[in-house]
Amino acid sequence: MTSMTPLRSLMKRFSSHLEIELGRAPRTISNYERSLGKFFDWSGAKTPEDITFDRIREFRIFLNRSENGRGEPLRKTTQIYHIVVLRSFLKFLAKEDIVTVPAEKIEIGRVPDRQVDFLELDEVMRLIEAADGDSLRARRDRAILELLFSAGLRVSELTSLDRSSVNLNKGEFSVRGKGSKLRVVFLSDDARRALERYLDKRTDMDPAIFISLPKKGLGKERKNGSLRLTERSVQRIVKRAAVKAGIVKDVHPHTLRHSFATDLLQGGADIRAVQAMLGHSSITTTQIYTHVTNERLREIHEKFHGKKKKAGT
Repeated sequence: MTSMTPLRSLMKRFSSHLEIELGRAPRTISNYERSLGKFFDWSGAKTPEDITFDRIREFRIFLNRSENGRGEPLRKTTQIYHIVVLRSFLKFLAKEDIVTVPAEKIEIGRVPDRQVDFLELDEVMRLIEAADGDSLRARRDRAILELLFSAGLRVSELTSLDRSSVNLNKGEFSVRGKGSKLRVVFLSDDARRALERYLDKRTDMDPAIFISLPKKGLGKERKNGSLRLTERSVQRIVKRAAVKAGIVKDVHPHTLRHSFATDLLQGGADIRAVQAMLGHSSITTTQIYTHVTNERLREIHEKFHGKKKKAGT
């Protein structure tokens, strides 16, 4: 059995720092470890001294020429993510008084504009109505779709919900999002009714709101004894509803979160309020939606402005 290299040992300490001091979620920590491991494996670096400007530059060239699992060029955002993780690790080493490449001298590069995919309101309605029926499965899927759009939840937030955490009478509840940040979300009347119909039909005692439901009987328990639905299962439910609704866009759970934010802004909501409802730490993150809504305003302007003037020429 080979011994752990100094860099691998430091990565474990870095992971503990992310968990304890910075309060990062387990998934975030796992992603950071995977990203650092990619750099260590590619570069052969075993000690902090092995991390040099030249190796980092060559790693960036390697990433730029790499492909994803579908044989497509690695996205710029993915490339930048690997460098951001490496910079965070270098900052940690500096904090520990370990001499290596200064993090502040590693340029991130230009982050490309994010593409925001969302559904028009009529498409959202078609998607939700695709989950019709009176079976427990149909009621569950309808409640999932209603809740994703009503509250703008991330799929991880949705699957982590327990029955005890949602107050149907008040139509609001708290969720813990990224960075363990707590926020209040609200239920529309449609979402509340969908949840009530679904929960009224449940006969099990599982604490999770959304559980797996095979064709016969209840779902198979997870390792922790819960029937809780997985994020992958929710993705399949959303995609199945999109196909049934005849929506040709690539629809996933986050599409409904985008649609939630876009619908609010197009309806005249203040961007700071939308930021709070989405649980964004920075207003900059929320501003990606203003680009979408501004484009829509431009389309409306071009379509309707000066119609009489044009007709008279």
